[in-house]
Amino acid sequence: MDLPSLYRLIDLQPEMADRLARVGGELDMERLEPCLAQLLERDAAARGYEGLRALLGEDAGGLGMLYCQLECARRAWERYRERGIGPAVYRDTMRCFPRFLAECRERNGRMFFDRGWWTYRQTSMGLFRLGTLEYELQERDGERSVAVHIPSDADLSPAAVDGSLDRADRFFRAQAPAYGEGGYSCHSWLLSPALTPLLSGDSRILAFQRRFRIVREDPGDREYIQWLFRVPEGTAAEAFPEGTSLQRGVKALVLGGGAVGSALGVMDR
Repeated sequence: MDLPSLYRLIDLQPEMADRLARVGGELDMERLEPCLAQLLERDAAARGYEGLRALLGEDAGGLGMLYCQLECARRAWERYRERGIGPAVYRDTMRCFPRFLAECRERNGRMFFDRGWWTYRQTSMGLFRLGTLEYELQERDGERSVAVHIPSDADLSPAAVDGSLDRADRFFRAQAPAYGEGGYSCHSWLLSPALTPLLSGDSRILAFQRRFRIVREDPGDREYIQWLFRVPEGTAAEAFPEGTSLQRGVKALVLGGGAVGSALGVMDR
């Protein structure tokens, strides 16, 4: 697969594809190659990202980083095939790139790449999208588990979540059985207990919360601002949009001195 084919497969924004064609012609790929190789290996991907960031220097709009990470995503295609992972999982996983670009444009009014610190998980095959949710292999203190992530376009209906979890169970039994045995965890603002009184009984968010046992809360976390309100994290509460009932409820909570934060939940499978 070449880069233009990858761009079409993942529905990369055409204007971004045009910009990347110019950027790619200006990069010294031979000098960057050691970092690209690291971005393909789960244990080395974080170091590869840091090394690449240093080599790229003043990277206008993050486009050099985006080009390099998409080149690594292109190379990962063959690794998926070698492991017997279907093209649909590859496509859905790598569609994180245009999704992040669209989110950036929605929050900031222009499109640039600010998620290189995250997407090396996809290029190194440490994170996969299976249905409506994403799943990341994790290892801490010698214990292996799977972290659940909630993409901004996730369908949190019980049927969609059930289908995704069932797919994940089958996927990890085949691809990484040692991780699937450790259960699932999720750290998100959507699990915050502060949201519970703001949600109706038939809320999809509430149904998702009930799947997890909360083990830690982080009331100081402010990630909810960019995900719920789709504005930069530094936006003042007075300027939060009020387009949905949850936005209105959270805005009133914060203006009244309350906090949303986030929470870590675990799910035994």
